[in-house]
Amino acid sequence: MDIFRNCSLGIASLFVCFFSANVHAQWPADQAKLAGAVEQLLKDNAIPGAIVLLRQGDQQWLQAFGVADLKTGQSMQTDMSFRIGSNTKTMTGVVILQLVQDGKLKLDDKVSQFFPDVPQGDKITIADLLSMRSGIPTYSELKSFNRILDEHPEQSFTPEALIQMGIEQKPMFPPGTEYFYSNTNFVMLGVLAERLTGMKLEKAYQQRIFAPLKMTHTLLPAREDNKLPPPFAHGYLFGTNVNPDLTEAQQKQALAGKLLPSDVTNANPSWTWAAGGAISTAEDLATYVEALVGGKLLSPAIHKQQIDSIRTINPDDPMSASYGLSIAKMGPMLGHDGSLPGYQSFMGHDPNTGHTLIIMTNLQATPSGQQAANIIAQALLKEMAPAK
Repeated sequence: MDIFRNCSLGIASLFVCFFSANVHAQWPADQAKLAGAVEQLLKDNAIPGAIVLLRQGDQQWLQAFGVADLKTGQSMQTDMSFRIGSNTKTMTGVVILQLVQDGKLKLDDKVSQFFPDVPQGDKITIADLLSMRSGIPTYSELKSFNRILDEHPEQSFTPEALIQMGIEQKPMFPPGTEYFYSNTNFVMLGVLAERLTGMKLEKAYQQRIFAPLKMTHTLLPAREDNKLPPPFAHGYLFGTNVNPDLTEAQQKQALAGKLLPSDVTNANPSWTWAAGGAISTAEDLATYVEALVGGKLLSPAIHKQQIDSIRTINPDDPMSASYGLSIAKMGPMLGHDGSLPGYQSFMGHDPNTGHTLIIMTNLQATPSGQQAANIIAQALLKEMAPAK
């Protein structure tokens, strides 16, 4: 689903290795060349459309590519709304860390204090949930669950039902000993945020993040709401949730335009909620990731603790991606990515150079299975890298 989901996929290592090789990327002098690279990537990977934002200080390049609606041929617009998937996890993390700095929660509090039925809950800490080191399995990889997403895309899920699907599976490892990307962790954190703030998570996001940053085009929809605010990009998916992989013949058909992806725009996102349900635009997401990485949403002490918490996903691979308290590190960039049926996005900010990069695509994965926004991010940074 995201490059941080499972280091065994190898995607994270390749992505980070690439970023690390381009730490000194320069502000793009040849925007036409970058635009050409994006257009070629869309064509070569059957990606309907994308929005790209590059920012450094008061310099910004923002451009829309391709189409937002395959049926009508409507062009992509730079102000369109997208589902941003697991970038949402960083927002849930911000609320939880704000509660820590307010003294309403401690990072070493045990999960059993709040969720008494969780296996190993007396050993799992809030920090373990935030850093994907709880050992709690994810519900979102169950075939039975993905079958529901395919057959009943309009169905809404309660957080309690999602948590139950996660915790009724066998624990994966002793808490704190390994890394595994689990949506169950962040649904639990979302429930906890609601309990301790005394408000719906969508309202907590609004009061604690969106309003202070003037993010007027960002929201977490209510559980029953499967619509996006206009203008929005339609979201597309090759394959199905149960079987996302295309055969070699199907891949060729897709690239030739003879096999079109399904329109899954209005699939209900409640199944991902605090782990991936937010909606945003490119400029709002850029504002957010700069505030997140710049420490504008947390006290200096808690922000430092969040940044210092980042550590490698795979200790045996020094080039693997890194993850901390609801924030990821990809080479020099801090942020996250997000993927759910129909959409894929990447947000990153380099605190050393001041570069911000946002990529939003209305396709989750290309016919070959690559994350659509991430391959564009890789290509743009390669183009921006200084000649050796």
